[in-house]
Amino acid sequence: MIPSSGFVRTTPSMEIVDPITPTDIYEPLCLEAQPNKRRRKKSIVWEHFTLETVGPGCTRACCKLCKKSFAYISGSKLAGTSHLKRHISLGICPVFRQRNLQMPDTPGSRTVGPGTATDPPKKRQRVSQGAARIAFDQDRCNREIAKMVILHEYPLHIVEHFGFSDFVRSLQPQFSMLSFDTVQGECVAVYLKEKQNLLNLISGIHGHVSLTLDLWTSNQTLGYVFLTGHFIDADWNLQRRILNVVTVPSPESDYAFNQAVMACLSDWHLEGRMFTLTVDQSLSNETVIGNLRGLLSVRNPFMLNGQLLIRNCYARVLSCLAQDALGAMRETIQKIRDSVKYVKTSESHEDKFIELKQQLRVPSSKNLLVDDQTMWNTTYHMLVAACELKEVFSCLDTVDPDYKIAPSMEEWKQVETLCTYLKHLFDAAIILTDLRYPATNTFFHEVSKIHIELTHAAMSEDPFVSNLIRPLQEKFDKYWKDCYLVLAIAVVLDPRFKMKLVEFNFNKMYDEHAESWIRAVNDSVHELFLEYIAQALPLPALEEGNEGVIKTETSQDGFQEGNLVSTVDGLSDFEIYINEITSSQHMKSELDQYLEESLLPREHEFDILGWWKLNKLKYPTLSKMASDILSIPVCTVGPDSVFDTELRKMDNYRNSLGPMTLEALICAKDWLQCGLSPSTTNTTATPEISKAIVKMEV
Repeated sequence: MIPSSGFVRTTPSMEIVDPITPTDIYEPLCLEAQPNKRRRKKSIVWEHFTLETVGPGCTRACCKLCKKSFAYISGSKLAGTSHLKRHISLGICPVFRQRNLQMPDTPGSRTVGPGTATDPPKKRQRVSQGAARIAFDQDRCNREIAKMVILHEYPLHIVEHFGFSDFVRSLQPQFSMLSFDTVQGECVAVYLKEKQNLLNLISGIHGHVSLTLDLWTSNQTLGYVFLTGHFIDADWNLQRRILNVVTVPSPESDYAFNQAVMACLSDWHLEGRMFTLTVDQSLSNETVIGNLRGLLSVRNPFMLNGQLLIRNCYARVLSCLAQDALGAMRETIQKIRDSVKYVKTSESHEDKFIELKQQLRVPSSKNLLVDDQTMWNTTYHMLVAACELKEVFSCLDTVDPDYKIAPSMEEWKQVETLCTYLKHLFDAAIILTDLRYPATNTFFHEVSKIHIELTHAAMSEDPFVSNLIRPLQEKFDKYWKDCYLVLAIAVVLDPRFKMKLVEFNFNKMYDEHAESWIRAVNDSVHELFLEYIAQALPLPALEEGNEGVIKTETSQDGFQEGNLVSTVDGLSDFEIYINEITSSQHMKSELDQYLEESLLPREHEFDILGWWKLNKLKYPTLSKMASDILSIPVCTVGPDSVFDTELRKMDNYRNSLGPMTLEALICAKDWLQCGLSPSTTNTTATPEISKAIVKMEV
């Protein structure tokens, strides 16, 4: 039966009725308009529904198949046709659903639902260029799942979880789910591909690679040595990459760290290319440190006799100092922590606290938070916020008699003093949380500033301040003496400061004894520069077409090739000696020229690596030295561990993985996050070619 207001449209395959309906959206009707006088209906739903008047101003739509009635017109409102479409297209109509199951698909048939024989046709959609349908690719999906597992640290057996499997199949029924072994293999494949990219990047650098060594532990007493490489690439960008995660059965062994370092050097073809090694002395004893120093001296014998071993991690030193300061006021801090808990764990308590704060007009904008004692910065922030609200805490018992743990005003004063010195440590540590690891020159001023502040505080006339800070100053002084030389050399290579900042800070720190400290830095800079000159004088450097250089090979007529100096007079070695001295004098003047030039004006966003990149032709040897020095790391932990108060532990899931899989997951995540671009790496190079390049650079 066809509504009287419809019309018939003829198609090549069949004749169908194409009724016209007002619209598919809700819109009010004119009170004067009558249903039988409305414009003709166009919606396809009228092939399946008829209109029935059930009362004055009330019309309902009735399904032709199941006879179910639906609202259509009620008074002045139009219900629309969306709910009618859903009744057919979603298979809600039982008669239509049963008929659909019995009818085969035939060419030219009209369909309402996907795959049905009588569904209404979908509107033709205009497809924009570039939005073409992408063919399903199982291998690509496998790789993407592997990257997802790596980047978000999902367990490998997530692919066997029912929820994940159902979710993926709902998106793409053709996808064949991976097994544990398959996804593990895919993750290792991603790791190997990214490792080759990184090998290619390292092979293209002109300088050395510095390493940091960090130790994680597990409940099974296994050790996991994280070795991270720091270097400046060919485009003068500072790079930081985790190179290896070495499983160590006995981390307390005197040579466990040596073996891990050797494995890293061999794996990445860095024999002879390691520059410095930064460790954390809290992880090892003097014997282990001595063994590592000996390894560095053997692998890098020409660099200041092994003095470029940094024995302490800057972040862990700051963390240790903060914990000592907090520990000295443990009881008072616990009172504040309990007070914050009292307010934050009860809505009624917090409401009273806020109301009292408003009455007292305390201008604090900080939020109270209970600290996480595994991260000392959260305790610092809790104390700062509580100090700003000390007046509210002091008066809280007047509106809440149950509150009885308020610190005294003297205790609040002591906590404020503590926060003053914790702020110095916090400001120094926050620099390390930047994902773009800062160049080494950044740290000289920061470290010396903390040293000066702690030294002055330790000599304070206030007994509370001196007793609190003196132990911190003694610990930090040991760290300063261990690392000042590396940091000072780095700041000398900053054209904004050179030796001037060293002289300025040392005069503030040591008064009449400053001269000896300044001379030690100046001598070390020149000694190191001479060692770089020595590296530039091997035979291959003398054979690169340098005119006027005497060669040691003789021709048959007794004269040297290209020269008229006889080899029988015994002075050929003298000529080479004179040539080397001349070259040394020329190269040495390069350092003197740099130091004598005026300082650059201090800029807030000065790019020191960009400056050396622009001036590498003017200072060829000094720029190589700057490339190595400015990439020396002072911190062994990642940005997310800077404020940790405990050593990192490997969780039980990761601990259950094999060493190769564990290393692949951790390293590949770090590399994928860094995002090696194809423009800076040659992904088609083979391992053999990469190894040859490394040897050629050496």
